[in-house]
Amino acid sequence: MSLVTDSPVSSSGSDDFADFLDDHLDAESDNEDDNGEAKDEFASSSSSSSSSEDEFEDDDQPVSKRTKISEVEIVQNGDAAEGSASHVIVEQKLEASSSASVSKNECTHPGSFGKMCIVCGAQVEVSGVSFANIHKEILIGNAEVARLRDTDTKSVLCRKKLYLVLDLDHTLLNSTLLSHMVPEEGYLNNQIDSVQDCQNGSLFRLSFMHMMTKLRPYVHTFLKEASQMFEMYIYTMGDKAYALEMAKLLDPKNEYFHAKVISRDDGAQRHQKSLDMVLGEESAVLILDDTENVWPSHRDNLILMERYHFFASSCRQFGFGCNSLSQLKSDESEPEGALAAVLNVLRRVHHIFFNELADQTGRRDVRQVLKTVRKDILKGCRIVFSRVFPSQFPAESHHLWKMAEKLGATCATEVDPSVTHVVAMDPGTKKSRWAMENDKFLVLPRWIEGANYLWQRLPEENFPVKSNEPPKSEAKVKDPDA
Repeated sequence: MSLVTDSPVSSSGSDDFADFLDDHLDAESDNEDDNGEAKDEFASSSSSSSSSEDEFEDDDQPVSKRTKISEVEIVQNGDAAEGSASHVIVEQKLEASSSASVSKNECTHPGSFGKMCIVCGAQVEVSGVSFANIHKEILIGNAEVARLRDTDTKSVLCRKKLYLVLDLDHTLLNSTLLSHMVPEEGYLNNQIDSVQDCQNGSLFRLSFMHMMTKLRPYVHTFLKEASQMFEMYIYTMGDKAYALEMAKLLDPKNEYFHAKVISRDDGAQRHQKSLDMVLGEESAVLILDDTENVWPSHRDNLILMERYHFFASSCRQFGFGCNSLSQLKSDESEPEGALAAVLNVLRRVHHIFFNELADQTGRRDVRQVLKTVRKDILKGCRIVFSRVFPSQFPAESHHLWKMAEKLGATCATEVDPSVTHVVAMDPGTKKSRWAMENDKFLVLPRWIEGANYLWQRLPEENFPVKSNEPPKSEAKVKDPDA
């Protein structure tokens, strides 16, 4: 298997990067079946990790004595049933060139393998970006990374595509250790799908990893349609072996991701994600993830997903006392679920970027498009909150206030005829009663949260504010808020 054909860059159409690999690496691998166990939920249980290859680019220059990484071979180490990871064996060879015209002193050292220049073989210290998702020893210089991003982005945009970075856990699927399953989930053992038929299944028992995985409803359709608009990456806080195994379930024919799989083993910071290893300009990248805090530098690229809690252990992990979907013997709706809603958002962003902004080539930014789409959701709504925030808490700083404004609503502290919605938990407050008396919408805070996750204004009647008062004989008199 060639690194070039399976590299993230060649799959995105960067021909010069692929040519460089062919000319300077001559790298081939003959097995990519990594098995292992890891996940952000049970990472401490994992006992395996994995490495794979990387690629980079340089000028077409002959060199007098260059190092070639002539063989990159992945071999299985141990029994896959025990979840062991593959090891990468790199054999380095020096090759003398008879057509020497560039000395080591003239080489710009665009990247290194270990501490060795990938072009001239000199011992160098390169400052740049680690592409550990391809190989842990690969480091590409900052100037070369910038050039590669520019080249790859132009190629992708020419094919009317953008980039999409996808989280795994609670976004596309939900996994649990078999030992963490509760008795109410025992029936699932009779509903297991064959891993040999991933495209038609959704529930898989991976015994060699001691875990069970449930794919989110609509995920197969989502990936198929999204792949027509985006070059897609996987980025997970699970380890490499887990990431590759989940990629096989989601993409059994290797149509969507190729080698574009990034795990926590590849990141420079353990609890954060970045776009460093994504060969696309930030202005052309969207992210789907259920956790905002792991993307501190790329929040404007993020579409926050509603978490998929299929297994009971997932609810426990986040401190929820409610039953999971598996305990309720239920699941998300395919046509009305989170992935279907987000796919509509992706379609709209893609349409605006390539059609409505077609005359702004060079100035288009997907982050600005995303903001525009988001602000249309509650456009025209003027919202007042009633006893939702603590009295001593600045209302403008509350996450619900900020969320409503990002969705295009205008927020106020006092009611007036222009107010369209009062958000409250109690129908007995002064503002709640004003809303009912003046035929305004009175809704729960979940109405805003639902709009944020599903990217649409939801029917207000589905979020009524109901009285929680005890029977009159037990009721205590209290002062409503102002």
